Amino acid sequence: MLEKIIDFSIKNKLIVFLFTLTIAAFGLYAVFKIPVGAVPDITNNQVQVITTSGNLSTQEIEQYITAPVEMEMANLPGVKEIRSVSKFGISLVTIVFEERLGTYLPRQLIAEKIKSAAATIPQGFGEPEMGPITTGLGEIYQYTLDVEEGYEDSYSAADLRTIQDWVVKRRLSGIRGVVEINSWGGKLKQYEVAVNPSQLAAAGVTLMEVYSALEANNSISGGSYIEKTNQSYFIRGDGQVSSIEDIEQIVVKNTGGVPILVKHVATVQFGHANRYGAITANGKGETILGQVMMLKNANSKEVIHEVKSRVEEISHNLPEGVYINPIVDRSELVAKTSLTIVENLILGAIIVMLTVLLLLGNIRSALVITSMIPLALFFTISMMYIFGIDANLMSLGALDFGIIIDGAVIIVEFIVLRISVSKSDLEKTNETRRRTLMDAIAFDGASKMMKSAIFGQVIILIVFIPILSLSGVEGKMFKPMALSFCFAIIGAMIMGLTWLPVASSLFLRPSSTKRKNISDWFMDLAHRSYTPVIHWACSHKRTVLGAALVSLLLTLFLFTRIGGEFVPTLDEGDFVIQPVLKTGTSLTKTIETTTRMEQILMKEFPEVDKIVSRIGAAEVPTDPMSMEEIDMIIKLKPRKTWTSARSKEELADRFKEALSAIPGIEYEFTQPIEMRFNELITGVRSDIAIKIFGDDLAYIDQKAIEIKELIEGIPGASDVILEKTAGLPQIKIDYDRAKVARYGVDIRTLNSYIATAFGGEAAGVVFEGEKRFSLVVRFGQQNRTDLADVKQLKVPISGGSQIPLSELADIHYAEGPAKISRENTHRRVVVSVNVRNRDLQSVVKDIQTTVDGHITLKPGTYIAYGGQFENLQNATKRLLVAVPVALLLIFIFLHFAFKSLKDAIMIFTAIPLAAVGGVLLLWLRGMPFSVSAGVGFIALFGIAVLNGIVLIEHLKELKAEGSMGLHELIIQGTKDRLRPVMLTAGAAAMGFLPMAVSTGAGAEVQRPLATVVIGGLFTSTMLTMVALPLLFEIFSGVTGVKLFPLRLVRDERLTNNDNIVNQES
Repeated sequence: MLEKIIDFSIKNKLIVFLFTLTIAAFGLYAVFKIPVGAVPDITNNQVQVITTSGNLSTQEIEQYITAPVEMEMANLPGVKEIRSVSKFGISLVTIVFEERLGTYLPRQLIAEKIKSAAATIPQGFGEPEMGPITTGLGEIYQYTLDVEEGYEDSYSAADLRTIQDWVVKRRLSGIRGVVEINSWGGKLKQYEVAVNPSQLAAAGVTLMEVYSALEANNSISGGSYIEKTNQSYFIRGDGQVSSIEDIEQIVVKNTGGVPILVKHVATVQFGHANRYGAITANGKGETILGQVMMLKNANSKEVIHEVKSRVEEISHNLPEGVYINPIVDRSELVAKTSLTIVENLILGAIIVMLTVLLLLGNIRSALVITSMIPLALFFTISMMYIFGIDANLMSLGALDFGIIIDGAVIIVEFIVLRISVSKSDLEKTNETRRRTLMDAIAFDGASKMMKSAIFGQVIILIVFIPILSLSGVEGKMFKPMALSFCFAIIGAMIMGLTWLPVASSLFLRPSSTKRKNISDWFMDLAHRSYTPVIHWACSHKRTVLGAALVSLLLTLFLFTRIGGEFVPTLDEGDFVIQPVLKTGTSLTKTIETTTRMEQILMKEFPEVDKIVSRIGAAEVPTDPMSMEEIDMIIKLKPRKTWTSARSKEELADRFKEALSAIPGIEYEFTQPIEMRFNELITGVRSDIAIKIFGDDLAYIDQKAIEIKELIEGIPGASDVILEKTAGLPQIKIDYDRAKVARYGVDIRTLNSYIATAFGGEAAGVVFEGEKRFSLVVRFGQQNRTDLADVKQLKVPISGGSQIPLSELADIHYAEGPAKISRENTHRRVVVSVNVRNRDLQSVVKDIQTTVDGHITLKPGTYIAYGGQFENLQNATKRLLVAVPVALLLIFIFLHFAFKSLKDAIMIFTAIPLAAVGGVLLLWLRGMPFSVSAGVGFIALFGIAVLNGIVLIEHLKELKAEGSMGLHELIIQGTKDRLRPVMLTAGAAAMGFLPMAVSTGAGAEVQRPLATVVIGGLFTSTMLTMVALPLLFEIFSGVTGVKLFPLRLVRDERLTNNDNIVNQES
């Protein structure tokens, strides 16, 4: 079959050229069309159900909203996990589904259940809604709306917010792939009827009468139409208010024929919605933030390009002095990581070509082999485009051209050898005859070596099969890499059967000179160094094999010491600092503190480019952040300009030191995408989450405090933060039911007065052209500042008169839960830990030992560990299955190919000794074991076996000839195969070299993988050329194994024959 394809290719060169050109052209098209990202989107398949209820406290939110929603969602098919957060005014329930259900079916299932959940929530307590279809990579573009110098007094915070909501946001909506544009900060403009309680009392009017009057006098109606003289006149009753004056003239009540107007009891003015958050920037105070969210699975490259184009258009139409200032632009990280990938691929290709040139010493053969690199790459990108795999750090970052061209190296090296043998025939004949002869040599060489090449490539494909079985976060991260690698290998196979024989036939020539080149000099040096080693090894088999065994045991010991992490953290180039202020800190105080922090960082650190801080939540809170919680996004300048520190860890420590000038605040350091991924995948924003589960909030909170104090001294455990669940300051109103009954009022009416007076109640809308603003009734600002204002709130009683609320209730300051988190319907408190300057696994081990030794829990309460550690545990479990399966598949394939258990075992020994170098180099470079390294080991095993096959096959051929003794056969066989083994191992190792030493954006993820392969190839090559021939000699003539006592059973005839040959020689 293979011979027929090769024969067809050589006889139909034009067809092969057109086929190759087609692949290259489609590959080039795919390069410009393929979605490009920084990292794979590893967000699990989840849907968020958000319910906002401005007037409910944390406990009520949990009881009335969160629990019913959770109960409804728990019975849906395919639900893996349910998490929830209940806070003052908001319930956020996250339902995680199995991946197989896809994106839209879970939303459809939830849409049906939301209706039944809403029916169990009391009227007016809020309507549950689904969150947008987005992911951890959804925040693709963020900007602030700023004012140029000289225009500061021209625009108020409300003006800027109105421009954002009604100009910028509207123009950005409708872009394909954009699911939502969020507005933060500033002041959301409202028409405010600021009621004065004293004037209300004097006029004998109640607060709800004012509300009812406004609601009744701001409407529009139609009365169909009338026909007159061939015309239809449509009747329209327009009672809408359109200005402050219109609102002031509304009649609230008529007393003795005298109308009491709104302006008699209230001041009508432009106000703003109650604020639950704010945005500050660069230490200059408040600003407005816009956040563009991308649809799940959209092409980020196209969406960001479209957003930036639209922003450019909008900028020309903004009011004078206002401009859009980009803060977070995902395309910058994509560009940096893409540059890292391109650099590594180009450098890898050049280094592989130079390695081949050095070892073969023939520029034409080096170019023919190197031509496989762009062709395999184009084929890979074409397949990725067809199968919908994004080009990113993981999918393209692990391509090693050295491995991809291993097959081509074997074939071309053999063809060059055949050309050298036929040199005189080629030089003497005419052009036609020479071409026929070259075709025959190319066919013969490709046919003979293609089986070995395909065999090696199939083994590498086999070892990637278990990676394709990974699921969850690690599956989403590493499956694209395994698929792209498989595509590259398949591309190399196809090109090896078609393009390579044709290129060899057309472009290879016999070398024209006898003069020694650098390749000959290098190989002479290799032979001179290697010959004494193999001679010594043959005389000291026990020493060599004993040393190999000792190194293996040492490796096992080292492996237990290097620690582990999930995936090396991608350096996004930016910081997120999360300062933790006292629970219940006012918004004004938080803004003031945040601005001070920004000023310190901007003044003391030239590395800081921009700072934007998100405080709390938007006016309609869809994020469960409290008013004292801050996400401070710090955009850093390029690293080459840094002066205060050399690494991000060092810079984080310097930041912490500088910010310690503000007392009583803890700081947590992370990165924008990392924080979002951690939060969405595990519900926690940190590397390690120590979760304490139990029903008694006060008890589990106390235990969490004890754990926090215990683990703060553990090395590597930095940013130890306790989830703020208690201590929310409240003004509590406890009704005296006897008095309520005596005065003939009901509690619902009393609650509605409290909600309207202090929270504000919308009585309609006011239109300004297309813009619409709420018309809200509430007390004036000066009448809602103190406990006394609540006590003095006048409420109507049955006789028509009004009494203070304090007559009906005990009103006092109290503290309540700030937040109630639940996981699978169980309450929990989390202690978050970020790991710096140490690996994740060893820190978790220390924490678990400390917690187990010092913390005792009452029945019904328990501790679990989550965060990134949870991902590491899941990945480790799956790798413990995937790696043995890969090894088993290799062994089965070897046995199938060689039809000999003895040969399969001999070649299989390459694997443990390849692991020696991988582990050793990880340890020397101070890298912990991670999923990236695990994938590196899987790839390494495939390459290590390939070299063993090349040597054993040749030794078996020489043995079959029977012209040499065993010792001489080993010396000659290893000498013959030194160049091919060095070529395959050298090309594969050198292909990974740029990744191993790269310092570009995203190189952290690739480095462990490349390190493992390079270190492993070094030791596996040594094994192949030193220990494997010794094993071949030991096992030669072995026919079986005797168990008692343990010894090898040999064929006496073969042993005697070897002795005779040795004596003759």
